[in-house]
This record gives sequence, C-alpha cells and structure tokens, in this order.
Amino acid sequence: MAQQAPVNPTIPQNDPAGAAARKAYLETMQQQYEWTDAVPSLPGVPAVKNLPDSEQPSLEWWLMLVGVLLQIHRNDTAAEEALAAKGLASLDPLVLDADKAFVGAVEKLVTSLEQKIAGTKVTKKNIGTVVGEFLEEEAAKAGVAALKDYAAKLISTIEHRAALKAASGASDPRSIDDYREIFKTIDIPAIAYTFQDDREFARLRVAGPNAVLIELVEGSVPASCPITAEQYAAIVPNDTLAAALADGRIFQCDYKDLATIEPGIWNGQAKYLTCPVALFAVPPQSGSLVPIAINCDPSNPACEVITPSTDPDRQWGWEMAKFCVQAADGNYHELFAHLARTHLVIEAVAVATHRHLPDQHPLWALLVRHFEGTLFINWAAAVSLITKGGPIDHIFAGTIESSQATAAKARLSFNFAEGALPANLAARGFGPDSKLADYPYRDDALLVWGAIEGWVRSYVSVYYAADSDVAGDTELAAWGSAIAGAGSIEGFVTPATIADLVQVLTMIIFTGSAQHAAVNFPQKAIMEFAPAVTGALWQQAPDVQGGATKAQWLAMMPPQEMALEQLKVLYLLGSIYYRPLGTYVSPQYPYPQWFQDPAIIGEDGPLARFNAALAGVEQTIVERNANRLHPYTFLLPSLIPSSTNI
Repeated sequence: MAQQAPVNPTIPQNDPAGAAARKAYLETMQQQYEWTDAVPSLPGVPAVKNLPDSEQPSLEWWLMLVGVLLQIHRNDTAAEEALAAKGLASLDPLVLDADKAFVGAVEKLVTSLEQKIAGTKVTKKNIGTVVGEFLEEEAAKAGVAALKDYAAKLISTIEHRAALKAASGASDPRSIDDYREIFKTIDIPAIAYTFQDDREFARLRVAGPNAVLIELVEGSVPASCPITAEQYAAIVPNDTLAAALADGRIFQCDYKDLATIEPGIWNGQAKYLTCPVALFAVPPQSGSLVPIAINCDPSNPACEVITPSTDPDRQWGWEMAKFCVQAADGNYHELFAHLARTHLVIEAVAVATHRHLPDQHPLWALLVRHFEGTLFINWAAAVSLITKGGPIDHIFAGTIESSQATAAKARLSFNFAEGALPANLAARGFGPDSKLADYPYRDDALLVWGAIEGWVRSYVSVYYAADSDVAGDTELAAWGSAIAGAGSIEGFVTPATIADLVQVLTMIIFTGSAQHAAVNFPQKAIMEFAPAVTGALWQQAPDVQGGATKAQWLAMMPPQEMALEQLKVLYLLGSIYYRPLGTYVSPQYPYPQWFQDPAIIGEDGPLARFNAALAGVEQTIVERNANRLHPYTFLLPSLIPSSTNI
C-alpha cells in the first residue's frame, strides 16, 4: 500500500498516548538510517551508511532516466554513423542490428508503462480507489526491475562506445565547429554561438551555473587583480575607477578556494587549473555587469592583469583569460555550489529527519517528500561520479583525491545560517541598495524563497500554537542536535521559536528544491558545451596578454573525447524534472496525494495557497523574462523539482 502522511500529525507533547509507538518507530529507523563519515569518495562527510530499500526511486523516475539515456544513446549512434561515413570508424553490422533490437525493446517497455500510468487515476473522494485501465502493483514493481536493468545496460553501452572513442581520440578538434559537431540528435545549446561575447561572459556570473560567488568589492581594488585607473577608463567610457568603487559598482569572482585542487593527468596528458580573480563593473546609467579585468593566477608574480581587447595582438590573450575563469567556475560550481552545498547538506538533514522525527510528526510529513531520491542519487554519485575513473576524474582538473577532499572541505565548512538566501545575498553586497539591477538568480530566487516561507509559516501554525510548543518539542530538539552534531552542519541552531522554525524549514526546502535547480539545470543548458564551461585547462594559463593566438586558445580546450563525455554526463544530469515544487504525492505507485490532514489540504488551506503563490511567482518570472535580453528559466516553479533527485 502506498505510504502517506498521517491524517492527524501531532507534536510529541500533544500525543502522550502514542509515546511508545513513536519511540519504537524511531528505534527501527535508527537501525535503517545509520550515520557514517567513512564514504571513501567523500572523506569525513556525514552520510547514510547503507542505503535503505525505501530510498529506491519510483517507477516514474526510472522512466524519466531511461528516456534520457535513450536520447544520449541516439546521439552516440548518430555520431558513430557520421564518423563511419567519413572513414574514421568501422561499425560491425551485426553489432548495430543487436543494438537496434535492444533499443527497440527498451522503447517498447517505456511506451507501455507510460500509457498504463497515464490510464491510472486516483479519485479525490477516495484516495485509495483507482479507476480505469491501470498498471497492477506487481506489474509496476516488475517494471521498475526491468527499467533498472535497461538503465544499467544503456549506461554501459554509452560509456564503452569503442568506435566513437577511438575516432574522437584520433584527432583533437581545432575549431569550435568540431565541438558543435558532437551534437547530432541532441540540440546544440544557444551558448555554443554566444560564449565568446563579453556580455555573455558577464551574464554567467548572475544567471549561469554558479551565480552564488560574485560579490561586491568594497574600499579598493583587490591586490589579487590590481587594475589601474587608466586601464579602467579605457574599458568603461565616461567613468572613473574611483567613482565606480565609491558607488559600489565594482564586483569580483575570486576562486581562491580552489587552491586545494592538485592538477591531474588524463591518458598521459597534463591538466591545469588556476585560482583566477575576475573583476566586473556596472557602468553609469546601466544595471548590468561588464568584465573589466582578469588575473589568471594571482599566486604567480609574472601574471599580469588582462583586460578586454579586440586588438589582434591581445584579443586571444583575453579569450584565454576568460577560459581560465570558466574552467575555475566549472570546478567551483560542481564541487562547491552543487555537490557540497545542495546534495551533501540535504543528505545530513534527511538522515537526521528519518532518525529523529517519527512518521506521526508534522515536520516529518512536511520534509520527507523534499528528500525523495536524494540519498539514492548521492549514493550513486559517491560510487560512480566522483570516483577514480569517473567523470569528475576525467573532465575536471584535479587528481580525484584532491577533488574529493575539496568537495568534502566545501561541505564541512558550509554555514547553514550564513547560507540562507537573504543572509548570503547581504553578505555578498546585494542588499536593497545594490547597483547591480540585472541579477536574475537573486531576483527570482527571492520570489521562490518568499513563497516557500509563506507555505512553511502557514503549515507550522497548524501544529505549533506558541513558541512554547517549539521549545517543548523533544523530538525537534533531538533532530536539531543531530543535524548540528552527527550531521556536522556548521551554523545550525535548533529552533527555539516559531519564527526560528519557519526560517530553518524554509532554508531546508529551498536548498533541496530551488537552490539545487538553480545549480543543476544549467548543466544541460550551458555546461554541456565544453568551450563555454569546462573542468580543466589542457594547456597552461597565459602570464601575459600580448602575442597569444587562436590556436593557443583552442589548445586549452578539452580533447574531443572529454568534450563528448562532458556532453553526455551533463545532459543526463540536467534533463530530469521529477515532481515540481508544490507537488506532494506518495513515493509508491499509484502515487496518491501525500497530505491527508484536512487542515492542510482544504480548498483554501495552506497547500492550496502555496500552489497559488507558486503560480504567481511563475507569472512574475514569465513577465520578467519577456523584458530580459536573455530569459532566466532555472527558477520557474514549474521547472523546480521538489527534491534533489538527480
């Protein structure tokens, strides 16, 4: 039977008759959800020791995954056929026929399951009643098993396309068109044609995969990128560096936290990475950033400040400097903003929730749907993504050991209170008087944060009448202590008041849903095209700007085999939109509505108001995008999954 939230959730002090049952439930959960900090690929990071069976993804999720894998497989097949047509690869007809038969079987199963699920309907009057032609429960379980098997076989095939690897490794691309050529049946992202534009480079700081690093420069130009007044005046007309600093119009991205990464080697070829500093300005009578300077390697005294230029002798030095920033940004995004500060933070909260909040607790009912798939996908990443020989090892610059250690450090140094969106924006200099008007991530994220905060406040008020109810909740106290203690979440303080509780829950739900969406889905839209954002430099960064060539710039880019792997991995990670924010249904087929408490699901209740608020946010962002030069879609509520499940 599908699991659902209780009809009458209660906090422990209001449920004296159920104390024994609550205790027994938690004892069972604590045996299933054990802590460990010995995951080999994430040293010292608290995680679940063994993945409980209940954390396996749903039938719908597996269908989405297999569907995306089929799209990647089709792109690979088309790429192989194109190489064969050019005489760069030979394909065995028998292997091709077997491959087509296998794909046909997968497609047949996917179509059948999708049609049967579409025919499954759950009535509003009786949640347990299913009407119409539908998928039997046992058939659903069998479907999951078959899809898991097909997914494993598809992944194996995608990872071991021998003809494709041999041909792509035979001659590295030396033109941007060569990188575009690997997109056969997968659409080429728009950034493949705009990434060299300086305005696009600046826009990525506020609307790209890593829009959480840029910060205001206060006082004086940083010593790590000492642009002069003369250099600034040549870049920004009718302005002075002194005036821009005084007005709060100079910003920086400093990648100093990447210093722990030790560059590694792939197939005997050295990879490189620096910790650049990039400066940006908002010109007078403008609200948008323009790039003004880059120091590719502040630790190297020979590195000069490189500035925008179209001079034939200096323009490729500038392009190389931007590429250094993009490689650093790719590492910071993947290890810090994405893996450490969404996936791994939420895992600690999820484990603590299962261990210390019984299934009769209202906060258990609120939170667990926001953890759906997280422990599974984190486990999968730990054993395949960030391991020796995995994509992080291949695509990114560091030795796998140093990348793992850097991600672990990023997670353990994350401060929960300081990471909350309003506090984080203020700390980076983006208060109400910020001169940076064009910051789509900030503006849209605040809308979503507000909608979540309103939902949480309405929900909490149903079960906590006064601050004393929060202070007297012993299960809540144990939960908070576990997150801060065993979970090693710095800056987490157990809520003592209703206001505290609302902020803590808002932060958790926002991080697992909206913040993850903001850093995950640009992987497909932007990062799948390696010349735009990648994980390593394949030639050293320039010390000086003059004399560089286009060939040297291209030589910094990854080999075609690495670009293809990057496309496949990031296309997969950025393509699964499973259960949008505001959707609360059971994780078990046939997925009845999750909440059952009439105080929550009434026609004008908290859940209905939350979904109305999300619809309002959606409309506002759509209207904003109509007036933006480049629409920002990553925080449209309809495109925000409820949980970190990919």
